[in-house]
Amino acid sequence: MDSRVDPIRAEVVARHLLASAEEMAATLMRTAFSPNIKERADCSTAIFDAAGQVVALAQRVPIHLGSMVGAVDEIRARFKPEEIRPGDMFAANDPYNGGGSHLPDINVIAPVFAAGRIVAFVANIAHHADVGGMVPGSEAAVCKTIFQEGLRIPPVKIMHAGEVNRDLVEMILLNSRTPLERNGDLRAQFAANVVGIRALTGLMQRYGVEQTEATIGAYLDFTERRFRAAIERLPRGSYAAEDFLDGDREGERARIRLALTVREGQLELDFEGSGRQLDSARNIPYRALLATVYTVAKSLLDPDVPANAGYYRTIAIRAPAGSVVGPRPPAAVGARSISCGVLGDVVAAALSQAMPDKALARSGPHHLLVLSGTDPRSGEYFVNYETVAGGMGARPYRDGVDAVRVHASGASNLPVEALEHAYPFRIERYALCDDSGGDGRYRGGMGVVRDYRILADDVTVSLSSERQHVAADGLAGARAGAPGRFIFNPGAAGERVLPAAAADVALPRDSVLRIATPGGGGFGPPAERDPAARERDRREGRVSHDTSQEMPV
Repeated sequence: MDSRVDPIRAEVVARHLLASAEEMAATLMRTAFSPNIKERADCSTAIFDAAGQVVALAQRVPIHLGSMVGAVDEIRARFKPEEIRPGDMFAANDPYNGGGSHLPDINVIAPVFAAGRIVAFVANIAHHADVGGMVPGSEAAVCKTIFQEGLRIPPVKIMHAGEVNRDLVEMILLNSRTPLERNGDLRAQFAANVVGIRALTGLMQRYGVEQTEATIGAYLDFTERRFRAAIERLPRGSYAAEDFLDGDREGERARIRLALTVREGQLELDFEGSGRQLDSARNIPYRALLATVYTVAKSLLDPDVPANAGYYRTIAIRAPAGSVVGPRPPAAVGARSISCGVLGDVVAAALSQAMPDKALARSGPHHLLVLSGTDPRSGEYFVNYETVAGGMGARPYRDGVDAVRVHASGASNLPVEALEHAYPFRIERYALCDDSGGDGRYRGGMGVVRDYRILADDVTVSLSSERQHVAADGLAGARAGAPGRFIFNPGAAGERVLPAAAADVALPRDSVLRIATPGGGGFGPPAERDPAARERDRREGRVSHDTSQEMPV
């Protein structure tokens, strides 16, 4: 650390910044209107220095990092310092114009002034349940171009010197199927930034601008050194891995290929050889790629390293333009978060070869459903955007985690009570999905099964997923996790399996929609599982029968 910076003060400043980001997040969730934000916490908050480097990030939805980084950089590129005033705020959501990684995620970013100049930025991102487009929820894997996915907003001022830009807000509301929610959620985002500005202003007043900036700089440098030391513990060399997304049509596949090179204090990731960009919304825009790589590298190499731009300096990424991990406009990208679950597995698989004692089997990413229609209790149109967690892969020393967001995902499942209060559905089953974790010395994490009884007349659903055709592989002789499924009227007349991606599927009143999410792969030969662990599996209902002697599939 810089000898001019007091280490105790540096720790106090770092903790103040992180606490400020968390306070912003609490404000956003407690004042938001939509269940997707106030209950599922599908939002993130962060603090940046004047150069746009992340210095503090609330630990919620890591993939949002890429969205905010792109927006802050673009604001600094588009607007001269003299064009930005205290009380200004900017909105953006477009992944091809520096505003995000898919359209429902609206960034709201504000400068922080001290000593007559910009000294920092505060930012938040909230996933809005609908921003227009061809399907309710503005996200479906079947979209073919970004023009079908909703309203696109480049970085523009949504607030001028403390006054809301009504023209822009009204344009956003007019494009949404649920404008009252959008209005409330936007104002919650404004409030979160006000809290962040107040916290940063107080910090600058306490320690002075120059001392605070020097401390932040030293903190980023410390993070960089710490992460380079973690990379130094890896054996140098090259490691290859690949996996597959679903393709444009049911049963097709799209390759994600990675060559990872470990150098002195540096990771280089080259995705050359990945499949061409898709004519569906499974593509992964560059900022989402960055966020996923940063998150997986941190979680495997040094989970406790501060989540700031210091350690980003140690990672170099190359993604070929026009590929599924480097799409060109107007490629659709709405379902990129589910795709990033598979991308995270590819990164983890390559790193696992360099650190086998901390290896991670492949995981089951969340599934998406967007239910919409008219609530008979109120006569109001609703859009219920939900994601349901899958299962994490096993490790060389422990079972995988059940019912969890994997890699860069982070929002929670919507609680049953909040769901049934807000929307015309009844949850008739909500449980871990039996037999979904891949068998092995250590069992993969289990997915979730959730049954929705429809209590309205005009409900439709859009569905998006991965790992329904390409299961999460096990490691070291273990079995793969079970694939996911969407099932209409399970166990009843007319039962049928729905496609892995679909839009506007009609769900008649009193029908049932089942979401069964994929499980994670196991680790080690199934025959080596501890008998006491097998007995616990049976006692807890995790397995329906003993699979230890079956041949791997």
